[in-house]
Amino acid sequence: MAEPESPDREAARRADLWQARCLLRAARSATLGTQAGGQPFTALVTPATAPDLSVLLWLSSLSEHTRHLLAEPRCALMVVGEAEGPNPQTAPRLTVTGLAERIEDAGLKARWLAAHPYAALYADFGDFALWRIRPAGGLFVGGFARATRLRQAELLPDPAAVARVAAAEADIVAHCNSDHATAMAELGGGGAWHMVAADVDGCLLALGEQVRRIAWSAPVADADGIRAELIGLLRRLRLPRG
Repeated sequence: MAEPESPDREAARRADLWQARCLLRAARSATLGTQAGGQPFTALVTPATAPDLSVLLWLSSLSEHTRHLLAEPRCALMVVGEAEGPNPQTAPRLTVTGLAERIEDAGLKARWLAAHPYAALYADFGDFALWRIRPAGGLFVGGFARATRLRQAELLPDPAAVARVAAAEADIVAHCNSDHATAMAELGGGGAWHMVAADVDGCLLALGEQVRRIAWSAPVADADGIRAELIGLLRRLRLPRG
């Protein structure tokens, strides 16, 4: 029987889990690993995440990696954060594995486009389609020689919280943009930033084709949790500096 982890190790694991979730949510590009006939292959892709943390990809049927997924849906996806210095090994990164599937979902397509608004130019091309990867597990590397394996059950957000936030999302976004435009501009760093999506882990702000991910301090359970996070973020931004 395995011994329970110490409180310090449990806290470190929770911190790694949260950093991994935030890294995946914020990723604008990723490396997708596929295979054909046993030969591994990697490609640059542009992910977004569904409310339940599934990875969304908008892929062309003309791409090599798309043809691979059609034949073999097992795949891996790696996202990488910023290195602390000149050594690339200090960069946090997350690899998730799962099964890719082609889906038809107008709401999830809109969510992907919210993260990648420049893609509106080719969003309706006939050879493109929406794909989803449901993470089955992951490996998070927080820096040099620091790795944590993450089980699916602990990596994915609470389904009940996901459902509550998803049901309230449209109202949250509309309210923030209509009644709190100044606050959205502050969160974006100045300019006519507006909220385009929200989930249990954070929200997306957009200004033209620029998109910025704002992470909560911790996962929220409902719309009240999002309200508290936004208030807290604005209070910290408005604190006097010096």
